Amino acid sequence: MITCLLETLYLTSELRSKLKAPLGTLISGEPNKAAERLMDIINCEKPKKIFAVGDTVTSTMVKHGVDASVYVVDNRIMRKRIKPVSVRGANEIHIKNPSGTITSEAWKAVEEAAKASSTTKIVVDGEEDLLALPAVIFAPEGSFVLYGQPLEGIVLVRVTQEKKEEIRELIKAMSSHNDEGRING
Repeated sequence: MITCLLETLYLTSELRSKLKAPLGTLISGEPNKAAERLMDIINCEKPKKIFAVGDTVTSTMVKHGVDASVYVVDNRIMRKRIKPVSVRGANEIHIKNPSGTITSEAWKAVEEAAKASSTTKIVVDGEEDLLALPAVIFAPEGSFVLYGQPLEGIVLVRVTQEKKEEIRELIKAMSSHNDEGRING
């Protein structure tokens, strides 16, 4: 398990460039077209749980009637404030998570949401981008973690033991110090 859950982790410049590449399968195209292809994959593979990270992915999922177990939003798209996406019946958790970080509060919220039997919406004051990483760590194997690849489409991460190990290595590369290696989004 991750031993750094009690400390805030910071994105380094080396890791930032590495994370620009999709962590899973890129379903390219504008959100509605990508969502249609994604729905076919979901219907075929029937994931245990679905985690939607990001406002565009969340709003697209809700619009197309695809139910996720966990939604993670910051009420911004491309850094512009938007009207919050309404997720009917979701329990809401509000957390702080500054740009370029994964705080201990964020770790705990994603872990709690992953264990919940009901739908959870995590509302982030700050930035949610990096929370796809703990989502992969805490999601049960056989789940999907979805996040947006700006101006390209939706990334589908199939949660396997191998993918969890890959993400653990990325997390280990993050810094536990807020120094000049930290990058603000």
